[in-house]
Amino acid sequence: MRIFLLGADGFIGRHIASHLRSHGHVVLASARNTAALARMGFETFQADLRKPTDWAKALHGCDIIINAAGVLTGSEAQMRAVHSVAPAALYATAKAQGLRKIILISAVGIEANTPFARHRAEGETVALASGLPTIILRPSMVLGETSFGGSSLLRALAALPLVTPMVGRGIQEFDPIHVEDLAATVLQAIETDVLDGQIISPCGPERVTQAGMITALRAWLGHAPARALPLPMPLAFAMGWLGDRLKLGPISTAAVKQLETGVTADYHAFHKATGQTARGFADILANRPAGTQDLWHARLYLLRPLIRFALMFMWLLSGIVGLFLPPERFLDGLAGVPLSGQALTMAARGAGFVDVAIAFGLLVAWRLPRLALLQLAMVGSYTLTFGLMAPALWLDPYGGLLKNIPILCLICTHFILEEER
Repeated sequence: MRIFLLGADGFIGRHIASHLRSHGHVVLASARNTAALARMGFETFQADLRKPTDWAKALHGCDIIINAAGVLTGSEAQMRAVHSVAPAALYATAKAQGLRKIILISAVGIEANTPFARHRAEGETVALASGLPTIILRPSMVLGETSFGGSSLLRALAALPLVTPMVGRGIQEFDPIHVEDLAATVLQAIETDVLDGQIISPCGPERVTQAGMITALRAWLGHAPARALPLPMPLAFAMGWLGDRLKLGPISTAAVKQLETGVTADYHAFHKATGQTARGFADILANRPAGTQDLWHARLYLLRPLIRFALMFMWLLSGIVGLFLPPERFLDGLAGVPLSGQALTMAARGAGFVDVAIAFGLLVAWRLPRLALLQLAMVGSYTLTFGLMAPALWLDPYGGLLKNIPILCLICTHFILEEER
């Protein structure tokens, strides 16, 4: 069959797309950015769910819709657009064109008091009101060979030296499911009608606490046990609030509230509805040893925001110095540069303004990969220009231009870490 997959560039979406393709189905992969999916060999349809889209063109020749799109945080308008408004238009077009069914990937815990849960529930209502046979899948925490979001954060906490922080006392429970087991459920929903009209919560058979998951992940990474460091819930919510403001991905108030509500389901009900046997958390870890990429990713995950804020601090101070430092404090050090003092002062003031703008962009996480390229251009141009015009600056006993070499490497690392897909 020809499957229209919304949200195909996400962690779950990519696995579903690959699983369906391996079983002979044609996947039309839709996302806001489809370049990588096209390079992977998928047919693609680019769609920004925050904007009107020609769904009739997208659905031409398709049999089934899978909606795996969703956002954990964002403005009310953005979350409504992604979870309700755009899907409603998509489903109406699907009904008009005679598609067979809708499969919606939702989430457990939609009864939580969070914008995410509320918009997820609205998205389910929209799907059920479409007039087409609808299957709603509410998976528990989804794990895989790779990680993303909450599962990446758990790995990062497990990889910390000396202590293993955890939210609260670490007693929150999970029923993790492997993403391939979830994809198998999606395949069953496509190829049979036995799941039509049902709301099912795919999950694994092994219930494990947050503390148990972090401890097991630490052993999986080959680290020695470390002392647990419980984070009181008020502190966790404060960190989530800060994560919302600074756009720190899975560190958000919504994530903390969802965690507080619980991420569990009923495995026996899932098995009875589908007849499938999912692997448990211990089997997920035991079936594949951790590799170098797992260790590096876990250790770098929390360094990613630290690098961002270190660069922000550097650009902010550089900008303040460029804007306000008296000319006589820096012109002597640039005596070999063939420019007038006035020209150098104007250049310093202009560069200072740009530096402060870069610092603000880093603070609000504005298009970070593009901002990293701008930083590379700025530091690279500084280094090249002054290195050629005043070679003596390379011999500055306090580092001078030499410090720009590791700074360029740090910006390159920042660029790599911010390129998630």
